Amino acid sequence: MTGGFDPERLVRQFQALGQSSRLAVVRLLARYRPFGLGAGEIARLVAVPHNTLSTHLAELERAGLIRSRRDGRSIVYALDPETAEAIPAQLAEILRPPGRAPGATTVFLPIRRTPIVTDRTYNVLVLCTGNSARSILAEALINREGKGKFRAFSAGSHPKGTPNPVGLKLLAELGYDISGFRSKSWDEFAGPEAPKMDFIVTVCDSAAGEACPYWPGHPLTAHWGIPDPADVGETEEERRAAFLDAYRRLAARVTAFVNLPVETMDLGALKAALAEIGRLEGATELALAGKVA
Repeated sequence: MTGGFDPERLVRQFQALGQSSRLAVVRLLARYRPFGLGAGEIARLVAVPHNTLSTHLAELERAGLIRSRRDGRSIVYALDPETAEAIPAQLAEILRPPGRAPGATTVFLPIRRTPIVTDRTYNVLVLCTGNSARSILAEALINREGKGKFRAFSAGSHPKGTPNPVGLKLLAELGYDISGFRSKSWDEFAGPEAPKMDFIVTVCDSAAGEACPYWPGHPLTAHWGIPDPADVGETEEERRAAFLDAYRRLAARVTAFVNLPVETMDLGALKAALAEIGRLEGATELALAGKVA
């Protein structure tokens, strides 16, 4: 996008972005500039089947939004650097006078995912009132994306007894082993025999406002509240779409979290980063306010 304002090209690019999966791909690659990600990584993180993803990637490449390159046997996709720099300027021209929303913040994530090599495992307890939907999704994501550096558990203040079947079905479709998931009380993790937690993360506003048990070791707390997918939809398609939306929102937060250099961050910086992650797209008002559990 050189040579000034180009409305026709901008229209083509916005047409390519006018589909939720393609928009999710571009937003994901924006967090991994400039190196990009392989198609398999993209498919997993945005929860899109490989054959469908190929069509979306081709459309984005034709629109000039992304570029592909071969890396060994893999094809790596990255945000087109010229486009990434030019689109904000083009929008500023359209929406003159440009300006940033008051209080807007940006979460800076690592530009390249590197293999996790560590002798330390960080335990994360994800809390939600019913421990049937959001906390189960987050537990699954942290255990997969943490690759051994982070180990997740989930629980609820008033567990429903069984995980939501729509969420379990979605996880199974995405390749997770769902046999070990269960809905359980947070009291299981408050006793002396329970694993010592390094992080406590609430994903629903009601759990964030409740009086929690005493957690041994004084773990860091954060609130990543997102809307409850179990309250959305009357048809099977609508309910699945709500859970997929929750999965994608949690995937963005988990991806940011597991890539933090927690070993080298001081307490203040780590607390601030956890709060910033909680303000990512789709956050509840309580999470946007930076409240913690």
